[in-house]
Amino acid sequence: MHALRQLRYLQLAAQVGSFRRTAEMYQVDQSNVSRALKQLEDNLGISLFERARSGVRLTPAGQRFLAEALPALEQLESARRSARAAQRGGSGVVRIGILTSLAGGLLRQLIQSYAERHPQVTIDVRDGGRQEHLASVRAGRLDAAIITGSDPVQGFETRELWRERVHVALSECHPLAARPKLDWSDLRTEHFIVSRGEPGPEVHDYIVRRSADYSTYPNVEEKAALQDTLMNLVSLGQGITLVSAAWTAVKVPGLVLRPLTARADIVPFSVVWSSANDNPAFVRFLQTAQLLASTSCGRGAVVRSGLGLAG
Repeated sequence: MHALRQLRYLQLAAQVGSFRRTAEMYQVDQSNVSRALKQLEDNLGISLFERARSGVRLTPAGQRFLAEALPALEQLESARRSARAAQRGGSGVVRIGILTSLAGGLLRQLIQSYAERHPQVTIDVRDGGRQEHLASVRAGRLDAAIITGSDPVQGFETRELWRERVHVALSECHPLAARPKLDWSDLRTEHFIVSRGEPGPEVHDYIVRRSADYSTYPNVEEKAALQDTLMNLVSLGQGITLVSAAWTAVKVPGLVLRPLTARADIVPFSVVWSSANDNPAFVRFLQTAQLLASTSCGRGAVVRSGLGLAG
């Protein structure tokens, strides 16, 4: 920083032709400016200024040095501004792990709102499973993960952001498609299909857990298919599945969504992060998430957002 200050004094003194005016403009003693520039001359082994009662002006060697030094000075200033912006959270990268679709709902709104407020920050959104994301947060590869549930996760900071209702995805030709809403008692004899990869295992566990509340063991088949393919299989009548409300924003030919009515099928969503995370851009992300969630809750609505269940 000492060398950078010397270069700033050199540039301004060359422009105004006076050490005194340079000192006034930087709000320092004139002796500070004179001493800094004398040290620079000593270090370089050249005279940068011709000094006179009327002021100072650059020597030919000083002119050459300043011309060569200016690009470096401008680059240093740019680096300083970038570093300060990153410190304020105004630039940088936020890495978020999700289990869900970004097709619609509060998660999509969150990403969009943050991007609009902080256009210089890169938002790195990564799909994956719950355990995979938690391991990445612990290792510092992710800043946070959005997961289902609101219970504390050992070793992490956890904050609930919103809640949403689970939907049943089924073919428009299915007999239950004519109903505006469904209950688990309607699904006793149904054939469920889930993806073998994420978020399939979580969907499978949810189906088994909720079916048990109705003394039913469900018929669940795993498919070696990505989520988009699975939804098309549902639309073709190959089975039904559970999806997020975010899928209401996605148009798949022949596919319909029907909400489950039980209170137990309103699922909380939480952000999970490490208390050791000191990324200023992530702090801004968390603040945006809390603001958006509180606004949504203030309207008294169950937020329609990305759901870790078959999102």
